[in-house]
Amino acid sequence: MLMDTKYNPKLVEEGRYQKWLDAELFKAEDNDDKEPFTIVIPPPNVTGKLHIGHAWDTTLQDIITRMKRMQGYNTLYLPGMDHAGIATQAKVEAKLREEGISRHDIGRAKFLEHTMAWKEEYAETIRAQWAKMGLGLDYSRERFTLDEGLSDAVKRVFVDMYNKGLIYRGERIINWDPAARTALSDIEVVHEEVEGAFYHMNYPLTDGSGMIEIATTRPETMLGDTAVVVHPEDARYKKMIGKTVLLPILEREIPIIGDDYVDMDFGTGAMKVTPAHDPNDFEIGNRHDLPRINVMNEDGTMNDKAGKYAGLDRFDCRKQLVKDLEDSGVMVKIEKHVHQVGHSERSGAVVEPYLSTQWFVKMAPLAEQSLDNQKTDDRIDFVPPRFENTFNRWMEGIHDWCISRQLWWGHQIPAWYHKETGEVYVGETAPEDSDNWTQDEDVLDTWFSSALWPFSTLGWPDAEAADFKRFYPTNVLVTGYDIIFFWVARMIFQGLEFTERRPFNEVLIHGLVRAEDGRKMSKSLGNGVDPMDVIDQYGADALRYFLATGSTPGQDLRYSTEKVEANWNFINKIWNASRFSLMNIGDDFTVEDINLDGKKSVADKWILTRLNETIEEVTRLADKYEFGEVGRSLYNFIWDDFCDWYIEMSKIPMNGDDAEAKQMTRSVLAYTLDQIMRMMHPFMPFVTEAIWQNLPHEGESIVTASWPVVLPELTDAASKHEMEQLMEIIRAVRTSRSEVNTPMSKEIPMLIKANNEEHLNNIDANRHYLERFCNPSSLEIALSPDVPEKAMTTAVYGAEVILPLEGLIDMDKERERLNKELEKWQKELDRVNGKLANEKFVSKAPEKVINEEKEKQALYTERYNAVKERLEQLKA
Repeated sequence: MLMDTKYNPKLVEEGRYQKWLDAELFKAEDNDDKEPFTIVIPPPNVTGKLHIGHAWDTTLQDIITRMKRMQGYNTLYLPGMDHAGIATQAKVEAKLREEGISRHDIGRAKFLEHTMAWKEEYAETIRAQWAKMGLGLDYSRERFTLDEGLSDAVKRVFVDMYNKGLIYRGERIINWDPAARTALSDIEVVHEEVEGAFYHMNYPLTDGSGMIEIATTRPETMLGDTAVVVHPEDARYKKMIGKTVLLPILEREIPIIGDDYVDMDFGTGAMKVTPAHDPNDFEIGNRHDLPRINVMNEDGTMNDKAGKYAGLDRFDCRKQLVKDLEDSGVMVKIEKHVHQVGHSERSGAVVEPYLSTQWFVKMAPLAEQSLDNQKTDDRIDFVPPRFENTFNRWMEGIHDWCISRQLWWGHQIPAWYHKETGEVYVGETAPEDSDNWTQDEDVLDTWFSSALWPFSTLGWPDAEAADFKRFYPTNVLVTGYDIIFFWVARMIFQGLEFTERRPFNEVLIHGLVRAEDGRKMSKSLGNGVDPMDVIDQYGADALRYFLATGSTPGQDLRYSTEKVEANWNFINKIWNASRFSLMNIGDDFTVEDINLDGKKSVADKWILTRLNETIEEVTRLADKYEFGEVGRSLYNFIWDDFCDWYIEMSKIPMNGDDAEAKQMTRSVLAYTLDQIMRMMHPFMPFVTEAIWQNLPHEGESIVTASWPVVLPELTDAASKHEMEQLMEIIRAVRTSRSEVNTPMSKEIPMLIKANNEEHLNNIDANRHYLERFCNPSSLEIALSPDVPEKAMTTAVYGAEVILPLEGLIDMDKERERLNKELEKWQKELDRVNGKLANEKFVSKAPEKVINEEKEKQALYTERYNAVKERLEQLKA
């Protein structure tokens, strides 16, 4: 491929992914000689397009797996999707309604056919998006949560947990969606701030001795009240315990009971108890053996136990009931109250705490097992570590998990009820006399099957499955902090329970992608970003680099078009530097021609030394998932060191007559650029492959090229000091010219006063760089040059740069400039002297830190004295 004059992501990326797939470069090997490395993709829901959060999540996973593949691991990046029970069913039902069809019209089997067709359509969309992102997924192992193998795993787990007493069927308060008519998991409940009210009512004591005031935000539930509760030590109500009150409107006699749950200092200190419509009331009711009166139907309308309000929608009932309470004189007052109200993430309906018979997982023993495991060598490491506390806190306060859903799409619960006796049978297959049994119509919560994802995708429950034995436990889970409770924790306790091993070694936690102003992205705000649109404009590599390097682990990321564009500019810089290098390397230069053993210039030695440092730093930081710092290190080396300095300096030998110097420069350019491409490849897979294919190389693709390693023989510590001195001189000349508006094209005389023979020899040996980049009409390098009275002087490492500026500078302005510089060095000296005079600092700081401060002290003193001397010369 010939490289165009400008980086064009569309041309670079077009067809590249398919070539990787055709060559099976992402396929994990059936090979036990290599150490395995596994990441399973958090399965996206088959309900639509991937969003920017998915793009961030998968970019991090792809970076890690690409790097591990290059480091020689047998890498498996396993793709898959989640059936997303309620979300998918809701979308398919909406589609059927548009056609005038209800799922009940076509029956369960036909509905599931429609839903599977939906899944196939959207699965293709998701795969196309993965391809556009450049994800190195092993599609030969792609899984779906309703696959036959994963379904077998779900049945095995359900039956085993039931037999162990960890799964039970019972009547409890759950989150109920009256629109979808199903139970919800906690993660499917979105709490939104709404303006409601506290309704204060008087319940009259039946003995006529007075009233007791209670307050509620949901007055319609009072129709199901079965008690009033007070604190047993509350002096106001202690004598009332054991008495009864008359429930207003329905005029049902209910007891006053005492329970420590009540907060005496909150509100009136008395609470209504509605065990069928509030989880806390349910627990109080259990302790006091109170009846449970459910006053609502599944669709959110009031039932016949609600008296005259039967048939009304719950909110219409509230309005009518409040009016009736006011008319009867029972209502004391109504206070406006802003509070958090749960809404169904799927339907938008207000969630109702609702008494229902459901299937539950007994969480206490599973949570205890997970917490105990964190105290062992098999513990799971959270990155950043603070999120382990989040995990622990949730596990310590966990409640039993409602796992049944009133849906058709999902894993149907493997439980059957005898048509005559009502006996319950739980098994992986139906009872033998299946005609006499009816299977439970409910399906399992989507999180139940996704909790098994790290091991069910690898062949479990067959413990001898090759992939399960080779790739489990997985190495890293990459996910957002918002689902630690709902997915990460569940994978951990199910992994420990069924494989007796942690499901992953580490959990890398990232935050949320927020809008540029810091607000959460949402459809209602219209501030979301489609990653595919960004790729169409700037390319996948620019988006990936922004997502990977724009934040630190655990922190949110603000999306910024400006920063994505800046990354495009960075790639364009790399592209142009590569084009220049390739033109100078030449088409006939092969990988066998790369030879770094000969004579090298200071620039050659310096760039190879900096390359070694960058390889070491990038590898160390990437292993810690500090990708923001990796980006900083790569940017500094590529843009500043390689592009701005080495490439410019390489033009001197490439345009000269020294054949040996030219050949060495070609070797250094080829080798350095090759190593840059390898380090950048996990972040920018498309452009690095395109450039690498044009470089002298061995192997089919950079995907399977080896990760760079430090070659100690290429490190030359002295070259760093020499090169930094030259760069500082060149920068000083450019700055001085800029300050007096003297363009680089204009030749000016130049003097360099070296501090000692060593610096003199180094500068003199590399004077050709100064002649090339400073454009002097004359260049004198000496220990004691004859300095003219009117000159600009800048102190640099080991020398002073002196530019005679007779007639080119205002002397008063030059004195002003020097006085400012003198003040700057004085401040630096005061700071470092203060540190070194501080006994606490000197006694506690490591020797290395103290030595660094002493070096700064010497440097600042040298520069201060040089500026002071120049000022005195100008005064003369």
